[in-house]
Amino acid sequence: MTDNGIRTYTHAAGGWDALGAVARAIKGQMNAVAGAKIMLRNNQPDGFDCPGCAWPDPKHTSAFEFCENGAKAVSWEATDKRATPEVFAAHTVTELLAWNDHDIENLGRLTHPMAYDAASDRYLAIGWDEAFARIAAGLNALPDPNMAEFYTSGRASNEAAFLYQLFVRAYGTNNFPDCSNMCHEATSVGLPKAIGIGKGTVSLEDFDHAELIISIGHNPGTNHPRMMTTLHAAARRGAPIVVLNPLRERALERFTAPQDPLEMATFGATAIASDYLQVKVGGDAAALKGVMKGVLALDAADLASGGAGTLDRAFIAEHTNGFDALVADLEATGWAQIESASGLSRAALENVARLYCQAKSTIVCFGMGVTQHRHGTENVQQIANLLLLRGNFGRPGAGICPLRGHSNVQGDRTVGIDEKAPQALREGLQRVFGFVPPVAKGHDAAEAIDAIFEGRAKALVCLGGNLAVAMPDPVRTFAAMRGLELAVHIATKPNRSHLLTARQSIVLPCLGRTELDLQAGGPQSVTVEDSMSMVHASTGRLPPPSEFVRSEPAIVAGIAQAVLGARHGIDWAGMVADYDRIRDAIEAVLPAFTGYNQRIRVPGGFRLPIGPAERVWHTASGKAEFLVMPGVLEDPAGADPSVLTLATLRSHDQYNTTIYGFDDRYRGIFGRRDVVFLNADDLAERGLAAGDRVDVVAASAEGAGTEAVLGQLTAVAYAIPKGSAAAYYPEANVLIPAAHRDPHSGTPSYKSVPVRLRRSAVQDIAAA
Repeated sequence: MTDNGIRTYTHAAGGWDALGAVARAIKGQMNAVAGAKIMLRNNQPDGFDCPGCAWPDPKHTSAFEFCENGAKAVSWEATDKRATPEVFAAHTVTELLAWNDHDIENLGRLTHPMAYDAASDRYLAIGWDEAFARIAAGLNALPDPNMAEFYTSGRASNEAAFLYQLFVRAYGTNNFPDCSNMCHEATSVGLPKAIGIGKGTVSLEDFDHAELIISIGHNPGTNHPRMMTTLHAAARRGAPIVVLNPLRERALERFTAPQDPLEMATFGATAIASDYLQVKVGGDAAALKGVMKGVLALDAADLASGGAGTLDRAFIAEHTNGFDALVADLEATGWAQIESASGLSRAALENVARLYCQAKSTIVCFGMGVTQHRHGTENVQQIANLLLLRGNFGRPGAGICPLRGHSNVQGDRTVGIDEKAPQALREGLQRVFGFVPPVAKGHDAAEAIDAIFEGRAKALVCLGGNLAVAMPDPVRTFAAMRGLELAVHIATKPNRSHLLTARQSIVLPCLGRTELDLQAGGPQSVTVEDSMSMVHASTGRLPPPSEFVRSEPAIVAGIAQAVLGARHGIDWAGMVADYDRIRDAIEAVLPAFTGYNQRIRVPGGFRLPIGPAERVWHTASGKAEFLVMPGVLEDPAGADPSVLTLATLRSHDQYNTTIYGFDDRYRGIFGRRDVVFLNADDLAERGLAAGDRVDVVAASAEGAGTEAVLGQLTAVAYAIPKGSAAAYYPEANVLIPAAHRDPHSGTPSYKSVPVRLRRSAVQDIAAA
């Protein structure tokens, strides 16, 4: 298939194309020699942690512990471009709002604290003391601390996040909308009820021992590319890798490891997926129920022939509750229901069950294709159910692996960014700092936007991120942001959220991971926690983009000092002078960090305790719980044949809301983002063809009375199941009503959006 910017990509993922993309990313943002030197410090024991993903570092690192998208993330942040006061003087906010998101961020690094001036419609430079004074006046003028929202991006370090939550709780609220609320909150909510912890249970070394890897709902080639080295090694040693994913993603089909001299020299590639099952968008729970039904059938057949069965009955008896209820639910769920909802055949799912029963140890990896659904919490719990059936916790090569995106989204939660205010955290803060933290649950991200829109919240402080663009229903969200009294953004680069100005808007420039953090006590390191609960140090060396840029911990402490003054006697300046003191405080509040400062000085850092890895279950019952999800359909709208279920997705030139460029190489899209991926039969049934211009119209009941449309997209016939569709995030957020979210976790349903298609009124002649 060929079209304007739409063509078939035939190469393997990785390889020479990836190396070429690395070179172009560096060349486009910074000096090539300096850029190459920076990359050699990426993910090294004495270097900095890449902000691009949370995949762990191996114990014995090579010189090249970076990937294509990691290089894009680093070069985008360590760019030579500068968004100086002179740049903002040349452009009004109204003018900048007309730019695309790529061009706004491509202005470069922020160099000065800035405040919005309504009279000139421009951001103007201000001093740090004035910025802190304005923020303090705005926050202290609120009649209730719960009228302020404090957002955190997962790129913030443990040190910055701990100080932030300490300040906010000392201020008097638990309003902690967080980026995890938009991605893996279903994991954080669903897994504690099932296995007693809201994290993954495997280590990187477990992948060397897994006899089966099941990957569900993720695209590692784009979103966590360093995982491809691990999958490549597993495939080369013969471990089956079963993929359940709606789209055929090239990295999960064929991958050329740039670090493999033979593959590179011969233009060879390794097949990754041994079985690739294209589940319908929203059909994950149905597919998992099908696999579990297959496991029960194999167990019954083995018992009937005199065998011991395929279930780990000793594990189930000793370590779990709820097995009989799960069996009853699976027996009541018919194969016709499962096949219809999942889009997969009984034979295909029973084959996965057979592979699962043959493997002594299995790891299940999953991403946001599992969590960003109306039933995301239940989806995660079905994965836990599958693993519990054969005791796949607490032994080498087995366990559950949620794939986090942001490099420290997991660590932020561990050190206290949690609107639920866990009792142990509150007690620790009171014991160490002497004040009584608030108890009432605060707002998650969706609830924060609700509160701002309804006027119940009047101030917003963002520690990183691009919150307004990340959230669904931009019409409502953008209007909410403009109704704020105070908006504060701590950021490395400008983005669209900064341009949605409140009565008073302030932007504070912070250091990036690559840069030298020099405080009164000397150069500082920060720490992060990866997807497998390893905590390690990150140390930048580059000079800051300007003398006026401060570290995130220093900015948070400056705001806290200005707002709280001497309240509670917290020595904000003393902790920022030497980050060891912040880590000492974390250790005192959270015993899991015992020996924090000593342990991070060991190359590779240390692992936090993971109960299920030791078959210890911190649930109410003290056992792991099989949790039943009645039914199989993701959304009732799926029963309407005119309705498709759309998933939003990231392109290969993208990291969350950050758009590095306009290519999605592996999917064959070049120089554009205005496309929708559709099954060819779905197009034909609607009298459409590949290349037609179409409008995608929201079909959710929550949107009744208004028509949300993403218009003038080019239809791309793609390998995607019938009844499914996909379009790029964040553009497709316009189709997602604010109320379209998981009721348990609050996660917006970015990947189960009911939509209809119609031919656009104006056709693109070149495309047609």
